[in-house]
Amino acid sequence: MLLRQLFDHETWTYTYLVADEESGKAVLIDPVIDQIERDIKLLDELGLELVYTMDTHAHADHITASGLLRERLGSKAVVGANAGAVCADVLVQDGSTLEAGGLKFEVRATPGHTDGCVTFVTSDHKHAFTGDAIFIRGTGRTDFQQGDPHKLYRSIHEKIFTLPDDTIVWPGHDYRGQPFTTVGEEKRLNPRVGGGKTEAEFAEIMNNLNLPAPKKIHEAVPANLQCGLVPPESMSGDPLPERGWAAIERTPEGVPEVTIDWVARNRAGIRMVDVREIDEAESDGVIEGVEVVPMGTVDEASKAWDREQPVITICRSGRRSGRVALELEKLGFKRMASMRGGMVARNNQ
Repeated sequence: MLLRQLFDHETWTYTYLVADEESGKAVLIDPVIDQIERDIKLLDELGLELVYTMDTHAHADHITASGLLRERLGSKAVVGANAGAVCADVLVQDGSTLEAGGLKFEVRATPGHTDGCVTFVTSDHKHAFTGDAIFIRGTGRTDFQQGDPHKLYRSIHEKIFTLPDDTIVWPGHDYRGQPFTTVGEEKRLNPRVGGGKTEAEFAEIMNNLNLPAPKKIHEAVPANLQCGLVPPESMSGDPLPERGWAAIERTPEGVPEVTIDWVARNRAGIRMVDVREIDEAESDGVIEGVEVVPMGTVDEASKAWDREQPVITICRSGRRSGRVALELEKLGFKRMASMRGGMVARNNQ
């Protein structure tokens, strides 16, 4: 069995590529839409055929890539039957099984973080992909999306802690830089649910965490109920950018960025806008075919632009173009990004 653990830095999310090397059949567990280009490239490099995307639940902190991967690679989207994701190709429940070549998984329902949470366990019980049910020395929260600490306690004890102690637990997230744990370790050392903690003690801990709401909940939940094929508005009514149309990474300030190399490879069909002042652009040079629209005039000029067409903003260093990219997203441009590092980085390549 081939196993790769992949990481999304923005949301601290682990995605798992699991494949049967003999047949070349593969699955992706909890794929992130902003990492779709990375994952497709890896599948191609390893010569693998994606059979399933397997979401452990309807995430509140990131958008799944399952819908776009289905469109691009023909894979089937697998979701827990109680997740409410009507977009899924395969709805699984406790006791369901999945096969991809020589790979075999059993499904264990592990509600508590959400009603639709499932854990995927390899048939030899050597690996358990637990999503947000249990983390390394932690658990998923229980204060939103049908969360229930009593359900989660029972799910962990009845469906995860009943696996062999040496079963490797691959969590959906980690915030401390650790890749995996084992069932035995968590039974002994997990400060919330291990070490002999009672259900009442666990509920007391979970009910007093007082955590802030996930930043992307209004965007992620409705999108994940559609397998990541984003609805036109979030739950708050705000317009949503389209995810996965480019190899975008967001800065800590939320600016969508693409690399200089990505811009060079994907210029066809993209509106490229240099937001420097005209004399500045003429002095330092511009990329061929780029429109020069000074930052202060973009708001007015953009009224005539097609909001469905991808737009890449460019400036000297990426700061002004980043601010413009965020403003255009707020105006309803769905495919919007700034060129990372601007012309300084491009000219120094």
